[in-house]
Amino acid sequence: MQTILYARVSTTDQTIAHQRTQAEAAGFKVDEVVSDEGVSGFTTTLKDRPQGRRLFDMLRRGDTLVVRWVDRLGRNYADVCDTIREMMRWGVIVRTVINNLTFDGVTKDPMQQAVRDALIGFMAATAQAQAEATKEAQRGGIDHARGREEAYRGRKPSFRRDQFDDVRGALGQGTGVSEVATATGLSRQTIYRIRDNPAEAEAALARWA
Repeated sequence: MQTILYARVSTTDQTIAHQRTQAEAAGFKVDEVVSDEGVSGFTTTLKDRPQGRRLFDMLRRGDTLVVRWVDRLGRNYADVCDTIREMMRWGVIVRTVINNLTFDGVTKDPMQQAVRDALIGFMAATAQAQAEATKEAQRGGIDHARGREEAYRGRKPSFRRDQFDDVRGALGQGTGVSEVATATGLSRQTIYRIRDNPAEAEAALARWA
């Protein structure tokens, strides 16, 4: 029987070594570490990861699988639940470093099984909810940054530098607004803005260069 630590990191601010240190500090005697680096637990199931597949090949009845928390197995509710239940059917004990939880298939009492399965489901759902909240926050941060950029730089010009030069040249030769709009593919409103305030139009191009 062996104790295997499965570690997964998806960002550069996480490390495999830290997860092993945490496990050993909690009293686990780790025989081997299996790890996936730079892999999302939200978009990939455990069996889809290179070392995740290896983990399924290695584990045998009586072995203990240690994870920092269930989110290392994954951040997909169905995948995490299925993984832990499959391990228990094999006779593998799943333990977490955080909260020191143990999941096994030893108990035959239906009430204890119900409590155990409910806890697995709750933890798996929490892992997915945290991943979704993080992604939503990231999207919000990106949108906010874009909004700040647009507020600082103003509205992006609807014309290019070459079009601006063509408009200025044509207007300078006395060409009418409608004719210039047709020739450059710009709207009449845009031609009027360039004609009436060429300095601001040119400044906008400079800000968005």
